[in-house]
Amino acid sequence: MKIYRTKDYDDMSRRAANLISAQIVIKPDCVLGLATGSTPIGIYRRLVRQNQEGDLDFSQVTTVNLDEYRGISPDNSQSYRFFMNENLFNQVNIDKRMTYVPDGMEADSQAACRKYDEILRAVGPADLQLLGLGHNGHIGFNEPGDHFKKETHCVTLSERTIQANRRFFDSEEEVPREAYTMGIGTIMSARKVLLVVAGEDKAEIVKTAFFGPVTPQVPASILQFHPDFVLVADEAALSQCDLPLSGQL
Repeated sequence: MKIYRTKDYDDMSRRAANLISAQIVIKPDCVLGLATGSTPIGIYRRLVRQNQEGDLDFSQVTTVNLDEYRGISPDNSQSYRFFMNENLFNQVNIDKRMTYVPDGMEADSQAACRKYDEILRAVGPADLQLLGLGHNGHIGFNEPGDHFKKETHCVTLSERTIQANRRFFDSEEEVPREAYTMGIGTIMSARKVLLVVAGEDKAEIVKTAFFGPVTPQVPASILQFHPDFVLVADEAALSQCDLPLSGQL
């Protein structure tokens, strides 16, 4: 595990965006695993800027997203397809036919998961998988449980996750209770995993996930076993970890 300590959210976003852009430069036809939520927005803004300034080319890139709410259409402003279009895809020169998100409108959960796994196998392992970190240690929508689920599956969201997502909806009743999510096995198959986290409210789970025991009760803890895992976190998120003061560890 490699840890980059950054000053704040903006610095975290800059460092992570540089790692992603380097991957695209090194391999223009790379496969990127992408995440949604508030944390990666700053990263996507920087990638958009690099593209619009002519420094980064997305024309050959393929993307696969971690998850999507079940029962929400792609044109719903709270869907993750909508989020990706608004924050990245509509603003760069990417071929949208090569951007994949689970089909939230597929009512048959087994069919939805099977179809997405077929896509993931077809495009191959992600060259770089971007992740955020939930307060309960979830990655994607892989919630705490009694085992690590390997492939795409339909998950019932925990109450803590529902409350965390409440701010994006007009009312708690509108927050979806289920989602389709990429499995832990697929995430772990990525050649490089980049997890970004910021804020003092994540300090406890950062310490638990990356400096505690590996357990499915803390899904992100499995990343301790990944051969090329990079954690980019700001000082606040690392405040409970006993680490040297240098920026890179």
